Amino acid sequence: MVAGTKTALKELAYRLPLNVSFYERNGSLQLVKDYPLKVISLHLFWKVVLEHLRGRRPFVPLTEIVSRVTDIETDQVEFFLNDLSRKGFLEQEGVPVPAEYPFVSIIIPVRNRPAQVEECLRSLLELEYPPEKMEIIVVDDASTDRTPQAVAAFPVELITLEKNSQASFCRNLAAKKAQGDILAFIDSDCLADSLWLRELVPAFKDPSLSALGGVVDSYYLDSSLDRYEQVKSSLIIGQRSRRSSANENFFYVPSCNLLVRSDVFTALHGFKEEMFVGEDVDFCWRLQDAGHHVEFRPLGRIYHKHRNALKAFSSRRFDYGTSEPMLQQRHPKRYKQMFFPPGASIFWTMIALAIICHSFFFLIIAAVTMVVDAFHKFTGIRRRGIYLGFDKLLIAVGRTYFAFFYHCCVFISRYYLVFSIPAVFLAPMVFAIIMSMHLLVGLTEYLIKKPRLNPFSFLFYFTLEQLSYQLGVWWYCLKSSSYGSVNPAITWRNPSRKMS
Repeated sequence: MVAGTKTALKELAYRLPLNVSFYERNGSLQLVKDYPLKVISLHLFWKVVLEHLRGRRPFVPLTEIVSRVTDIETDQVEFFLNDLSRKGFLEQEGVPVPAEYPFVSIIIPVRNRPAQVEECLRSLLELEYPPEKMEIIVVDDASTDRTPQAVAAFPVELITLEKNSQASFCRNLAAKKAQGDILAFIDSDCLADSLWLRELVPAFKDPSLSALGGVVDSYYLDSSLDRYEQVKSSLIIGQRSRRSSANENFFYVPSCNLLVRSDVFTALHGFKEEMFVGEDVDFCWRLQDAGHHVEFRPLGRIYHKHRNALKAFSSRRFDYGTSEPMLQQRHPKRYKQMFFPPGASIFWTMIALAIICHSFFFLIIAAVTMVVDAFHKFTGIRRRGIYLGFDKLLIAVGRTYFAFFYHCCVFISRYYLVFSIPAVFLAPMVFAIIMSMHLLVGLTEYLIKKPRLNPFSFLFYFTLEQLSYQLGVWWYCLKSSSYGSVNPAITWRNPSRKMS
């Protein structure tokens, strides 16, 4: 779909995924998701809704669902179903149509991008949103070319700066002049889909939501690097809705597609103007620390013109890497942890010993460890009144063990791949281990993302990205003598509430 294309707005609807089931037990509903294995209890009030959704592959409109329940407002039903969707127990599509749309101020910082900002503004003028309910504010950051003249040709408010002050300053300045209830941030190298605001703005009828991000898609699709960015851009948040929570300590949405309540933005004093990278992460974290919620929804698409030359691609990933230790210094409570489940740790230790010692005995211990761990979890959930078959628990434990190993590989690939270079000559076995872990991660990403690339091209860009990012991380760690990003705290307690 091309930015500006006229598309139909789908009606808000839900369905029960095939991997989710429910049953009644001890006066409540047990809703079970097979993978990752999660169980929640619901009031029997919702039984009629789940029965209506059971076995229905087409999405069921919210209006039809609401007609089957009584004594509860439509918005409350929607908020409840949205929460189940974020937790993976429902699938949803479409958006509600509010009785009245709020006033939105669209804010764009720009510097020396005349052609790009013209395209951005053209896409915004094609938005399917009430024109009397929006304004566009462009802040020119002391451009040295014809950018101000290009913007002046459009029916927008233009603010020009005499001194280059960076994007955060520009966004904050525009926010002070904005009249909207909602501030919608987009970058000058982006184009908006015609339904951008209509798909995202209705989410703000939920009073608990303060900020929202939408999909950031790739504008360029021609080269192999373009196709890599299409599936592996750092601006991609995911495929389903997510909301900040106690278990989502590091959650954020990028500023190139960010909507915020104006009063909340003002109360937080906007973006930190001394930050030139990572300022959107910092803002989202401060927002959460102040007791607000930020959410991502796989809607409201914008198209980003990423850096599609190898040098620029690597340089940007390096910049992103420098922001990680800097952000952790600013937010010391958000320190990085690595969870080592006791069962999985023993399991993989036995696997390693079996390989080193060529002993089948250690494989037996590994298998026994998995079965005992599964039985322990099985008896635990039975005591809580949750009835699941032992086979499901055993499969879930096995998946958890392999997920643990995979995440260890992800960490090594993300932060320690660079050490494989000297290891080629100094410690060939270390080189083989690091590269094996890196290739496992890369090939898994390739199979999951399904890019329009051959695996060799994908692995080349993936390796370049990992090396560029971690060089940025290590550079700032050495500069600041702070190594929390590459030396996480080890914990034996699972911070997640998933039963997996």
